[in-house]
Amino acid sequence: MSRFEIVDVGDETRFGLVPPCADPAFDHRTCDYWEDADHGSKASRPGWLRSGAGAAGSGSGSGAGPSGGAPSNPFAPPHAASANPFAPARSAANQFATASAGPVRNPFLDDLDDSPEENPLAPKRPARPTIAAEAPRKLQLLGRGLGVFGTYAKLLLVDDEPAGYCQFGPLSAYPRALRLRELYPQLPDAPLPAVITCIATTAAARRSGHALRLVAEVCGDLAGRGFAAVEAYPETRARENDTPAARPEFWLRAGFQLAVDDDRYPVVRREL
Repeated sequence: MSRFEIVDVGDETRFGLVPPCADPAFDHRTCDYWEDADHGSKASRPGWLRSGAGAAGSGSGSGAGPSGGAPSNPFAPPHAASANPFAPARSAANQFATASAGPVRNPFLDDLDDSPEENPLAPKRPARPTIAAEAPRKLQLLGRGLGVFGTYAKLLLVDDEPAGYCQFGPLSAYPRALRLRELYPQLPDAPLPAVITCIATTAAARRSGHALRLVAEVCGDLAGRGFAAVEAYPETRARENDTPAARPEFWLRAGFQLAVDDDRYPVVRREL
């Protein structure tokens, strides 16, 4: 008997379990197709799988000055702050002023600069989970709402091996979905739905009902987070390996209804 587990993708350990796409030209771990309406891509970008710090370290060119600005001129004399001949001369020191070892204290402002004292009787706010700045780019995208909304992706594990992946979240997190919805004024504006942008299983795990199981879990989670409906945007003409959004027939089996019957980009919706 296989053991199933569905987990949230909220750290680098879980992110490392995200399975690659069936088509090696694409990669869930580097895809920003839905997050960037104008320049998003599903392409495999191995550089994105490195940490943010490592990937960003290749931007500096040779010959730059010490501060990272324009390159220094080896024929110029050593730089020194030169006086501006057009600047007015500084006024002489006030011989009647008392010597001061530091800035003059303003009794009306100094107290405002101090941080408020901690109230020992007030309950402490729990620290919100965050994604490290050096984490892979895609993980940072998945963790944008971690402190408020929660995670934007789940994994289905079968006997501790990744078998399925699903990306979802509030509509506002996916500009391409917002733009797509603008094409169909018949879609309800309120309440705005959550969206499922990607659903995929590994080639070895297909035809086993894993994707349906994962979508059911995501829908239950979204209902618990307060959403009244969820939408998905399948592609009718795409081949199985070319689309992360499945086909309309899959969503109908998952309890969704056809909200917009379009020849290329239909919209399916499920009330929660």
